[in-house]
Amino acid sequence: MIMAKTTSIRSPNQTDDLPELEERLQYQFEDRELLLRALIHRSYANEHRSISGDNQRLEFLGDAVLGAVVSESLFREDEEAPEGALSSRLSELVCEGALVERAQALELGEFIRLGRGEELTGGRRKDGLLADAFESLLGALFLDGGYEPARRVILEQYGDLIAEVSNGRERKQLEAPGDYKSLLQRKVQSARPVRPTYQIVETSGPPHERRFVAQVTVEGTEVGRGEGASKKQAEQSAACQAVAALDTHDEGLEGLLENSSSQHDDADEAT
Repeated sequence: MIMAKTTSIRSPNQTDDLPELEERLQYQFEDRELLLRALIHRSYANEHRSISGDNQRLEFLGDAVLGAVVSESLFREDEEAPEGALSSRLSELVCEGALVERAQALELGEFIRLGRGEELTGGRRKDGLLADAFESLLGALFLDGGYEPARRVILEQYGDLIAEVSNGRERKQLEAPGDYKSLLQRKVQSARPVRPTYQIVETSGPPHERRFVAQVTVEGTEVGRGEGASKKQAEQSAACQAVAALDTHDEGLEGLLENSSSQHDDADEAT
């Protein structure tokens, strides 16, 4: 079991934590500067002028690598699936909610280099930041070792999820790629005559770099939460998390609502 540890703001030349992350990935970097760059958030780079850049370019590359690996795996997993079904499955596996789950499994947040302001506002727990860092990590892996090491790590992190998406319960095709709000509404209304409700619960960042956090509830119970650069993106991310939760819960909507409600009650009692 991965044990969480207390994090602090590190100086640009501190790399003593990187071997632990390499161990979690089961991959040792030839060039640790690439690994370090993948962990540098723009807020940290802005506060340390000696650093030449942040992880955004690696995020771009990692997104492409992840898409290629998952697409190939989906293609091979189900030789009869039409293009539309493969696109829907890909969207489900690479949406922000899925990336956040992978980042959380690695406890990636404790390794990210953040500026003081981002640290104080809980940046290590922000969905968008975790998802971006996970993609940046994959980009660094690709540059350091090539496609095969990146592919191995991705498949290791996704475990059996790709096979489950391909071979599990029948999934309804999205009305458009990434349209999780429509998919969630159909799933909810197949069980109850109600509609999911969305609410923006948090807004952060300067005017030119706004980040929004959306919450989706069913009959007053939260079933998903997501982050994005726009309100619509945040709502889609929240819906994506809710869809993933529904598809992995044995008792469907009823079980998810009961589980979410009990967790909320436990949190109230703890406070």
